[in-house]
Amino acid sequence: RAKAPADVSITWQEAPSGQKLRIYTPGGSNLKAALLYIHGGGMILGSIAGEAAISQMFCAQTGATVISVDYRKAPEFPYPCGPDDCYSAAKWVFDNASELGIDVKNIVIYGGSAGGGLALAVVLMARDRKSMNFKYMLPIYPMIDDRDETSSTHEVTEIGIWDRSANIEAWNWYLGGKPADGYAAPARATDLTGLPPAFIDVGELDAFRDEDTEFASRLLKSGVACEFRIYPGAYHGSEIFAPEADLSKRIVAGRVDALKRFIAL
Repeated sequence: RAKAPADVSITWQEAPSGQKLRIYTPGGSNLKAALLYIHGGGMILGSIAGEAAISQMFCAQTGATVISVDYRKAPEFPYPCGPDDCYSAAKWVFDNASELGIDVKNIVIYGGSAGGGLALAVVLMARDRKSMNFKYMLPIYPMIDDRDETSSTHEVTEIGIWDRSANIEAWNWYLGGKPADGYAAPARATDLTGLPPAFIDVGELDAFRDEDTEFASRLLKSGVACEFRIYPGAYHGSEIFAPEADLSKRIVAGRVDALKRFIAL
């Protein structure tokens, strides 16, 4: 596992609602920006520790405080446990922004795959409850549609990474036999107005390609600024499995660049 850069300090915090938060604080940065980081794992896997290197890298390269959120996972804890946990953690960050040295107007939310779906759930809940205003959001190749009806979900099968069968099984566990609403599966949300500006990327060979493309289009039609990228040749999580590949480096650099641009606005 990668070590934290020398200029990043790491502490633990437990929110009153029980969520564990790992806080990465940059040394020598005068920014008061924060990145709320939600890990992936199909709603059933993953951990703060498993994505620690990415959190550290974002902190070191952007100068923002990164707050990585733990949450309960299915099948033991089906929907709405995950979104509720992430929402509660986000609310704690907003409520304690001054103590954390964070400008409440400069908080970004980030998540990949399931984390992207949960990030979208949080911003939808925050909008509907009029509770928090995120400056920017980066739902990266987000897992957002339980219906599995798109062409890309039928194309990506039996590859052993995150394919159609894995996705169907994960959604079944996550929903626990109950129908999905717009928070569980943000592709089902009927109103996307009033959400933060977005950056979304997805690979050409990702099962989520079509649902993410449609969602980005709907954001734009709803008046939400959205930068959307499809990377030819990339599959789901390819930058994690092959970090030294030129394509992987371009993907990660695109995300860091987007964060820097919006944090500095």
